Amino acid sequence: MNRIDSASLMTLEAYAKARPKFRAEVLAHKKNRTVAVGPNVTLIFEDELTIRYQIQEMLRIEKTFEEAGIQDELDAYVPLLPDGTNWKATMLIEFPEAEERKRQLALLRGIEHDVWVQVGGGARMAAIADEDMERSNDEKTSAVHFLRFELAAEMRAALRSGARFAIGIDHPAYRAQVSVNDATRAALVRIWPPDAQLGQAKNAPPGVFPNACPMPSARPSIIEPNRTAAISDMKIQDRTM
Repeated sequence: MNRIDSASLMTLEAYAKARPKFRAEVLAHKKNRTVAVGPNVTLIFEDELTIRYQIQEMLRIEKTFEEAGIQDELDAYVPLLPDGTNWKATMLIEFPEAEERKRQLALLRGIEHDVWVQVGGGARMAAIADEDMERSNDEKTSAVHFLRFELAAEMRAALRSGARFAIGIDHPAYRAQVSVNDATRAALVRIWPPDAQLGQAKNAPPGVFPNACPMPSARPSIIEPNRTAAISDMKIQDRTM
């Protein structure tokens, strides 16, 4: 995975020229990294290319060219890169009509803590949500959340070997699950580097993942709530192109 730092980013002028081709590349790349969980929730699984694009787009939108501002974007988004043992995803809650969206976000408080992944016949493992700050309050949840799925070596080995997996949500106001297709499974597996524990993991009984407990993240991102609307708008626009 290539390092994302200020030296590796394009200037605003260079990005303006490169953007049409780069954006098309990223949108094609995201196709098999985007999973709809029911009609109103979408997960976009991030990697180096998608996060680089996110940073370049935010710099473009905010016309940021000073070093301090660029570093702020890096500090916010680089921690959203997967760490080698996990998946990290942006969760979008989507209702087209403003009034319906407001009503549903009030009903869906805490939904970000009810997302799970299940590999083969193993136990469901809950995603870890919003490690930088809480995005639900007493009135509503946010339309954008940031999730981490921490996967044990045995789970990663099973997925590399072709195991099917499902993603679901069990919230009182929203229950849905989806069996993830092979193209998306293959794309998500490629996010991880070679696993030193792969040989050992192959000897585990099918569906038994003793080390599947989530581990704490060392570097949570800091994305202010007032910026999530811009993130949501950008990602939704990308998916409608």
